[in-house]
Amino acid sequence: MNKVAYCFQELQRAGRKAFIPYIVGGDPNLLGLPRVLATLVESGADLIEIGVPFSDPLADGPVIQAASVRARQAGCTLTKLLATIKPVATSLPVPLILMVYYNQLYRWGLSRFLKEAKAAGVAGLIIPDLPPEAAVQLRNLAAQLGIALNFLAAPTSKEERIKLAAAASTGFLYTVSVKGVTGIRTSLPPELPAFVRRVKALSPRPVAVGFGINTPEQARMIAGLADGVIVGSALVQAIAADPELKKMASLARALREAI
Repeated sequence: MNKVAYCFQELQRAGRKAFIPYIVGGDPNLLGLPRVLATLVESGADLIEIGVPFSDPLADGPVIQAASVRARQAGCTLTKLLATIKPVATSLPVPLILMVYYNQLYRWGLSRFLKEAKAAGVAGLIIPDLPPEAAVQLRNLAAQLGIALNFLAAPTSKEERIKLAAAASTGFLYTVSVKGVTGIRTSLPPELPAFVRRVKALSPRPVAVGFGINTPEQARMIAGLADGVIVGSALVQAIAADPELKKMASLARALREAI
């Protein structure tokens, strides 16, 4: 069993839901990444999603796009990001998941990328622009290395698509809460609870919900429906507003308590 699946199994046994914060790797700089990760763990994170800065982050809204630009301007590359993660991954008690676009994997070569990600301590991947039916080779290689793949289901996904994404996922099924890109929203769609319940009924894997969740109240509502709650833009914005990480830590603790 890979580390991501094991983490969800242990949380389920304990009667807890997963808090999964998302950050952009290298924002505001790579030197500060170990401290950001440690602070999230101290604040109650169960898994941590690290976005790889990319020039064309098609799934992301303005907050994460801006963070990606800052990280790239500060010199963050995939190579440097993995090198920064490697010394600290083994000391962190939570799995690290990379959110990475397929172009970056393709340029490296799948085998090389997966081996180097594994060596750096990466436990799982989220690849938002890769459909599961196009991921046969990646799925085989990742399974051999024990790296969890976490595919996406969207509000526009039909039943067969949800089943396919769930079957291909070896960690959790990433369930997108809204139509559109990531970002801070004042409210979530009224049809979201019914959608999450439908996904849960179709998925043999744990279901984690992300996109648009930014308040403890929203996180509490999602935790009542799903197995995990993913929060990104609000935390990324907090890091940008306060490099000392006090705002990020305060928000993360509030989210963990609500979940």
